[in-house]
Parts: sequence; C-alpha cells; structure tokens
Amino acid sequence: MRNIFKVVFVIIGTMIGAGFASGQEMYLFFFSYGVEGLLGVLISSLIIGIVISKTFQVVNKYKVDTYKDFLDILIKKKGKIAPIINFVINLFILVTFFIMIAGFGAYFEQELGINSLIGSTILAILTFVIFMTSVKGVVKANELLVPLLIGFLILIGIINLKDIHFGELGNYMIQAKEGSFILSAVLYSSYNSILLIPVLLTLKDYIRDKKQILTIASLSTIIIIILSIIVFLLLVRVDVDITKLEMPAVYVVSHSFKILRYLYGFIILGSIFTTTISLGTSFLQNVSENQKSYTQIAIIMCITSVLVSKIGFSNLVNLLYPFFGYLGLVQILKLTFLKVQNK
Repeated sequence: MRNIFKVVFVIIGTMIGAGFASGQEMYLFFFSYGVEGLLGVLISSLIIGIVISKTFQVVNKYKVDTYKDFLDILIKKKGKIAPIINFVINLFILVTFFIMIAGFGAYFEQELGINSLIGSTILAILTFVIFMTSVKGVVKANELLVPLLIGFLILIGIINLKDIHFGELGNYMIQAKEGSFILSAVLYSSYNSILLIPVLLTLKDYIRDKKQILTIASLSTIIIIILSIIVFLLLVRVDVDITKLEMPAVYVVSHSFKILRYLYGFIILGSIFTTTISLGTSFLQNVSENQKSYTQIAIIMCITSVLVSKIGFSNLVNLLYPFFGYLGLVQILKLTFLKVQNK
C-alpha cells in the first residue's frame, strides 16, 4: 500500500504546480466559464484518471523504459511520427520546467518583495540537488511534501466554505466567457497528460498489477477533483479584475485570510517545487544517454531556467498551455481507445 501512495503523491505533486496552486490555470480553463466550469473540473479529472490507468497498463504489459518506446506502442509507426512527437513533448516539458522556475521567482517578488531572480536561483539550486538523486529523490520529496500540501489546501478550503452559499453560487461568478467549457476541460486534461505521462514512466518500478493501477488512478482522480474545487471556490472571492492578477488564489488568501497568507505561500512554493523536480527528472531521463550527459544537461537546464525566468509567468501559462493542449489531444484519444490486456 505504501508504494501506491508514493505513486499517487508523485502524480499529485506533478499536477499541482505553479499554474494550479496559484489559480491561474483554474481561472483560464474553468472559472472563466462560470458555474459550468465545475462540470469541466469533473470531466478533466476523469480523463486524467483514464490516462493514468491506461499509461500504467501499457507500462506493465510492454515493460516500457522510455517515452519513445511508449510512443512507438501508441502510434505504431516506428521511425516516422514518434521521434517528432517525442521532440515536441520534451520541448514542452522543458518549457514547463522553466515556467515553474519563473513562477517560484514571481511569488518571491509579488508576496515577499524579493527580486524574482533570487527566488528562481534558489529553486534552480534545489532542483539540481534532487536531480542528482534521480527518481528515488523525487519520490521521497513528494512523499514528504505532497501530504502536507493536500492537508493545508483542504484546511483552507474548509475555512473558505463558511461564507459561500452554494444555492447562490451563480451570483458570485463573473460573467462567463463564450466558448465550450467541455473543450476547455479536454484541453486541460490533454496538456496535463503531456506532462504527466513521461513522469508516470519513471515510476514503472513501483507498479505490480492491475489492481494497484486502478487504485492509483482512482485515488489520484478523487484528490484532483477535491483540490480543483477548493481552488475554484477560492476564486469566487476575487474582488478586482481577475485578468490582471498573476496569482489570483494567492491574492484571495492574502486579502481574505491574512492569517493563512504564509501557509498558502508554503503551498505555492511546495507545489512548484514538487512539479519542477518531477518534470525535470522525466526530461533528463528522456534525453540523457548516460550519467555524464544526465549531469551535464541538468546543469545547463538549471542555469538556463534562471536566465529565462524574467518572462511573465501568467503570459507563459495563457499562451503555451492551451497550445500544447491541442497537440496532446491525439495522444489521449489514442491512449483512451488503446486495447491493453494486462497480466
């Protein structure tokens, strides 16, 4: 059972990064559609649960070692499309790694008044230390931090509930924008699957059978739904133009629950850290040929991440995430309908 929770914590640690915990993703993909966004949360979470289950089934049956091997099974066109998709996915993982570093620095500047480069440099150093421990270090870090993050988010969610009347929830919402909340939900699960699948492949040694897989997928889905609704309901309290906020959930906690400001700060920074190390390790395992190249690429990644961290955090989320969401649609559709018979 301990292995199951180890894997679940890595999955949640990967999912609740800077975009999620800050409320930026929740606003972009769900809250901006009004109350219907809550249905979007359920749809996207269920899709992510299916992706987790099917990915582990493929890993368990075919003993997949690399993301390229996974794509060969998924696409069944070796030497043609898979290398191109592999390159694009690795690029997205790297860009998201940079976004996490930028988000860490953005929090330091917005909430603590400390130059963002200092925050970005701190995270870059911490991630490099974890990279040198490989997958075991990532699992251990998530095992220690993620339960705290989940617990603190639930605590804030419970406190937030006391002044929200669900029968009048629609009155709290901003004017819903035009468009399909269903498409937005699918795009959210799609781009998350791009990030999540390579991370899942690094956890293959923790998976034994179909029962474990179903338990992990179910627990992960339930936790994602609960945490998503908590962040969604926090945004109800935004009393300024939400489009002007880099981190709307942080704004709410800082103004409505001042006593919890630094607690939520820990949630933000911890969430960014767990996502950064999970994504960074999966990228390194995808592109490294040996331990020497692994270390060299890790050094280059960490230094470069600090240099590009001055690009606006919310700008990166709003521009890149929906774009890569469209790219990931084919992957989740193929994975969903792929027939896998496990042992």
